[in-house]
Amino acid sequence: MATEKIILDCDPGHDDAVAILLAVGDPRIDLLGVTTIGGNQSLDKVTYNARAMLELAGATDIPVHAGCVRPLVRKLQTAAYIHGETGLDGVDLPEPSRPLDDGHAVSWIIDTIMNNEPQTITVVPTGPLTNIALAARLEPCIVHRVKQVVLMGGAYNTGNSSPCTEFNIQCDPEAAHIVFNEDWPLTMIGLDLTHQALCTHEYQQMIADANPRLAPALNGLMDYFRLSYQDEEAFLDPPTHDPCAVAYVIDPSLITTRKCKIDVELSGALTTGMTVADLRAQAANDCTSQVAVKLDVDGFWKLIASAVSNLH
Repeated sequence: MATEKIILDCDPGHDDAVAILLAVGDPRIDLLGVTTIGGNQSLDKVTYNARAMLELAGATDIPVHAGCVRPLVRKLQTAAYIHGETGLDGVDLPEPSRPLDDGHAVSWIIDTIMNNEPQTITVVPTGPLTNIALAARLEPCIVHRVKQVVLMGGAYNTGNSSPCTEFNIQCDPEAAHIVFNEDWPLTMIGLDLTHQALCTHEYQQMIADANPRLAPALNGLMDYFRLSYQDEEAFLDPPTHDPCAVAYVIDPSLITTRKCKIDVELSGALTTGMTVADLRAQAANDCTSQVAVKLDVDGFWKLIASAVSNLH
């Protein structure tokens, strides 16, 4: 079975936690390493969470490198109102047995891409894009060496942090502007898609049943996440954003995309951080980016259940 080499750049986060389990458990993914970025919680907390999730998944061979503490030019904002004080409230995670790996995430991302064959590594950012933007600026050669960038962030319709902005992009719009304006192949898995990935009680039961060992952790994660979204966002069930990006790498047929140019607003009084997708037909010519439009919901959750069942 062919495998896809990925770097997962994340800020765990309940949905990032599921993305880690999916990346570790699916045999079509070769997870080269996890890098972390301050976002859903502070850098130290999300880095601990990434290590703890890998411990839970039995994947202590996978390195974790901590990245940027804060955005390029703005103050750090977190989503404790959704993810709690630890970033993964609602579950008791195992103490990580592997020490945090030496070296900054940005340096490790660059070295890993440069030391592998061109077009063999997919970068999957599911948090603010600070690490990825800095890597592209420090070593521009990586832009043409990566296979693709598949990111969770943005929206071409309704936002969540504001009427028109999504949290990851709003956290560091300057970094997002850099990432979206490079000419690497880029897929934006935005809220328009991830709001279709609702973790209903039935889907939660399915993924918990897939692995009795992990069931208490999965139920704790999703129960807390559901209550947060009910209280803060008026969702009956929580949209499970970040695994959608990993799922696209595994099986692109699960997600319908539309080719278009995407840019990031940096100076709007009401729209800073907005991802502006030019969906006019003529704008797609010679374009290297696309947005996700429609999710095969049942196939998505079956993919996660299958991956979870492999984690012994």
